[in-house]
Amino acid sequence: MTQHLKLRVHVSEPWDFERSAGTAELTGWTIDHIDPDNEEWEVHLDEGFDFHERRIGRLLAGPRYVGEHLTRMFDAVAGFPVRLAYRDDGAWHYAFAGMISQRHERTEEPDNGTGI
Repeated sequence: MTQHLKLRVHVSEPWDFERSAGTAELTGWTIDHIDPDNEEWEVHLDEGFDFHERRIGRLLAGPRYVGEHLTRMFDAVAGFPVRLAYRDDGAWHYAFAGMISQRHERTEEPDNGTGI
């Protein structure tokens, strides 16, 4: 079975997304990263959100800038810029912009020497 790539998505546009959806930080997973030819990844959200009276549980993430590929996300420090679309009437509609990064789950905080 293919390993799910866990993702974190921070939606930055539209500017009032957090107010209308209740959060700007979304988490989810994809398996589209397996095929290097995939230019866009379908992200299945852990928890969906409501946007304009519609429940959204999946997003389509694509590079925000021409000539880039989502695999560059693995080299990014704070995230990789993406365009985000939601499914409506059988088609994807780009409506958001944000940053995508790989999500690493921690079982405990690392000891970085700053503890009291």
